[in-house]
Amino acid sequence: MLELNKIYNMDCLEGMKLLPNECIDLTVTSPPYDNLRTYNGNIEQWSFEKFQEIAKELYRVTKQGGVVVWIVADATIKGSETGTSFKQALYFKECGFNIHDTMIWAKPSFTAVGTLKTRYASTFEYMFVFSKGKPKTFNPIKDRKNIHAGKKKHGTIRQKDGSTVPVSSIGKRYSEFGQRFNVWNMPPEQSNSKRCHPAQFPERLAHDHIVSWSNPGDTVLDPFIGSGTTAIACINTGRNYIGFEIDPDYYEAALERIRIHAQCN
Repeated sequence: MLELNKIYNMDCLEGMKLLPNECIDLTVTSPPYDNLRTYNGNIEQWSFEKFQEIAKELYRVTKQGGVVVWIVADATIKGSETGTSFKQALYFKECGFNIHDTMIWAKPSFTAVGTLKTRYASTFEYMFVFSKGKPKTFNPIKDRKNIHAGKKKHGTIRQKDGSTVPVSSIGKRYSEFGQRFNVWNMPPEQSNSKRCHPAQFPERLAHDHIVSWSNPGDTVLDPFIGSGTTAIACINTGRNYIGFEIDPDYYEAALERIRIHAQCN
């Protein structure tokens, strides 16, 4: 059994094989996206076959009721998107996971690699939420400003047969904030450091998924931990973490980032 609250400089597939069955409450990760990033000039170790082996291991190590958050995008090759994101989602289903939700990370501006001459700029990534059975934890974030705050609820809900019935909460007053929707608007992480991981997702993104799908004391895995963002978010929220990073430069940078964070807190 690997130690908790550590990251390991190793291939995540080999690392997960060292974990016992059903030991992980939540996985939050962003795997390589086709060939959209070079990751220190090295992407040849990634393939759909490698992904399939990783998906199987994720199913094995995830607890019943556990969740995997898989943040991905597709490359465009010869005018066509690869569809790799959907292929991966369907394979997770083959492994036994449910596709619990298909969420969107919406960015305020175009940051992807590609041409704008023949298509609209892509400003989002998929955040697939896979569950092993029914999710055992859901702590919804309620930060959506309600324009009807203070007013009494009214209206109807349409049934399958086309008829309508009054909403169950009719007569109650709207609260100031409502539950967030599944499209999250967040700017990407910006860094000018050459040593920094080229696809670092924002700490807030990791934080919000972690508080949504786990509880304090739970164990969170990131098989592609990159710059250590998931570890930092776990430390800030009282979760345990395990991470793997195959690239030695990114691994050392993540360790340094975690050390600095510990010193400052």
